[in-house]
Amino acid sequence: MNLGMPEILVILVLALLLFGPKKLPELGRSLGQSIREFKKGASEIKEELESALEEKPETAKETTQPKEG
Repeated sequence: MNLGMPEILVILVLALLLFGPKKLPELGRSLGQSIREFKKGASEIKEELESALEEKPETAKETTQPKEG
C-alpha cells in the first residue's frame, strides 16, 4: 500500500484535529518506539528461525549416516 502526499496530508490533518497540537509529539514518539520494538522482535524471530534451519540439516546428516561397528 503506497501512500501519496495527499493521503499523508489528510492523515496528518485528522491527527491534528483529533489529538491537538500538544499531544502530537508524544503520540509520534510513542509510535516510533512501538515500530522500533516491533522491528526488533521481528528480526530476533527471523534470526532464531534461520539458526534453527541451519542446525536442522546437520542433525539430519548425522542420523542418515550408517553406523560403523
